[in-house]
Amino acid sequence: MGAIPDFWTEHKTRLRSYVARRVHEPGAVDDILQNVFVKAYTSLHTVRSRGSLTGWLYRIASNTIADHYRGKASWEEISDELAAPEPEPDYIGELASCLQPLIADLPEIYRVPLVLSEIEGRTQKEVAARLGLSLSGAKSRVQRGREKLRQRLLRCCDIETGKGGVLGYEIRDKRCGGDCG
Repeated sequence: MGAIPDFWTEHKTRLRSYVARRVHEPGAVDDILQNVFVKAYTSLHTVRSRGSLTGWLYRIASNTIADHYRGKASWEEISDELAAPEPEPDYIGELASCLQPLIADLPEIYRVPLVLSEIEGRTQKEVAARLGLSLSGAKSRVQRGREKLRQRLLRCCDIETGKGGVLGYEIRDKRCGGDCG
């Protein structure tokens, strides 16, 4: 039975945030979240691998939100609500401010090629010419810089991604730097 509380604790905050962004009735958010948990709990045995658990939970949440809207109003009322959705939070912009100190902390050998390529938008061929490297050397440094940055970011934050990009994030360690959250 210990796995269920861990399972719920691990996903509760992000799922609640996901539901709250899509349901404009504060009183309904926790009800929907509870329904998501009940549906997940009763069907947990159908999950094939732990890697698919997060996507599966968000699918349940999405379906539960749709059920909520289906049950509460006529199609006209629903289409009016969906026609003017509340803008999604700018998670990419928020995460960008977190990345600045993490990038600044990278060793120069990776930081400079990464900044030239990813922030200044230069091609890797231009990066190679600017730094006096071969094209493969520039590509290698940019790739290694990305990987080092990714590792540092994942030490600091739990990030949920999906087809639409970043669905949400939660800061795990504020000591990593940045003006996040």
